[in-house]
Amino acid sequence: MNGEVEHVMTGGVVNEVVRVGNTVRRSTGPWTPSVHALLRHLESVGFPYSPRVLGFDDQGREVLTYIEGEPALRPWPSVMRSDGGLREMGRILRELTQAVEDFVPPADPVWRTEPVSGSTSMRHGDVGPWNTIWKGDRLVGLVDWDFAEPAPPLWDLAQAAWYGVPIFGGENRHRECGFDTEPDLRHRLKVLCGAYGADAETVLDALRDLQAVEQERVVSLSAQGIHPFTVFAARGDVEDLDAEAAELAALRGPDGPFGGL
Repeated sequence: MNGEVEHVMTGGVVNEVVRVGNTVRRSTGPWTPSVHALLRHLESVGFPYSPRVLGFDDQGREVLTYIEGEPALRPWPSVMRSDGGLREMGRILRELTQAVEDFVPPADPVWRTEPVSGSTSMRHGDVGPWNTIWKGDRLVGLVDWDFAEPAPPLWDLAQAAWYGVPIFGGENRHRECGFDTEPDLRHRLKVLCGAYGADAETVLDALRDLQAVEQERVVSLSAQGIHPFTVFAARGDVEDLDAEAAELAALRGPDGPFGGL
């Protein structure tokens, strides 16, 4: 390490991530070459919100550029609770969709999970507030691309709505995320989708499909002993996903905030 000091970064549950100077060091897997190809493509087309690939260190860890700023961990910073923060997320996810349109994966690509049928686009794969980096009211980075994969259109936006509106947590959602009172979910969803340029009802359809796939993956891959899905299953994600699918259906009902969108 040549005397370089490592600082463990907070917020991750999948693997240990450390900062060394202006770089981030992360463990790798069979999917790393494919993810690096995507990140290099994003760099080549001028997408400014993804880390740059610098190579590997003497421990075999990938080395990425460090994006200066603060992640939106719970309770959220004020920007994540504002319309402006949602517009930033929607705008940047639209830029990402456009940036990956001409991405050509490497031969025989390996991704962390098996892409589903109908995967005509690419997605970040873990678009939650915890993987967004902010400087004041500006979103300056999307980090942790290990779950990047080919995916149906709108899955990144659907995931951003799931965790960023938010569409989870029932009566406790506003307290967990830092709201003083229950947020106007309908308004927040429309702000996010409007900034991206997508129909809110279509995004909720995509979220329904995404939740089903995420649950199937946790069940299947945890049964095979594959990390981190064993961790996800042990902490109750299968049951949580059941509850969140039911919650989404209720929110879309005639008496819910998403009824008649």
